[in-house]
Amino acid sequence: MSLDQELVDAAIDLARTRFPGQDWSGAAALRLDDGTILTSTAPDVPNNAVRLCHETGAICEAFKLDRKVMASVCVTAADNDRGYWVLAPCGVCQERLFRYGPDVEVAVPDPTDHRRWHALRLRDVQPHWFARVFPEDVWPYAPEQP
Repeated sequence: MSLDQELVDAAIDLARTRFPGQDWSGAAALRLDDGTILTSTAPDVPNNAVRLCHETGAICEAFKLDRKVMASVCVTAADNDRGYWVLAPCGVCQERLFRYGPDVEVAVPDPTDHRRWHALRLRDVQPHWFARVFPEDVWPYAPEQP
C-alpha cells in the first residue's frame, strides 16, 4: 500500500518542525511511484482568497520531477494540543491529484476520531467526479503530449 503511517508521520513531522510551539500548524506528504516522500506546507498570506493547500507544493514538486503521485495525506493540528487530525483532500486538491489517476490513495479521517485515518482511492472519495460524463476522455486522465 502506498499510504501508510510513515507517510502520515512525515506530514506531522514537517508541521511540528516548521511551526514549533504554534497552536495551529499543518502540512502534507505525498508518496511518489519510486517511493520518494515529498512534504510541503502552505504559506500564511493576508488575503484568504489566494491561500494554497498544504499539498500544493509537493504536487508541484512531483510534476517538476516528472514522477507519479501514488498517495497523499494532509494533517492539521487539533485544538487544545490533542495531536494532529487527518484532513481529506479538498475538491481542488482532488482535481490536482486526479492528474495521476483515480487510484491515487488519500487519507480520510475516521469519523469518530480524526487522529485516526484510513486510505481510500480517489475514485471512492469522489465517485461522481465530473469528468466521468465525457466518454471520449481517457479514464484515468491522460495529459496531452506536446
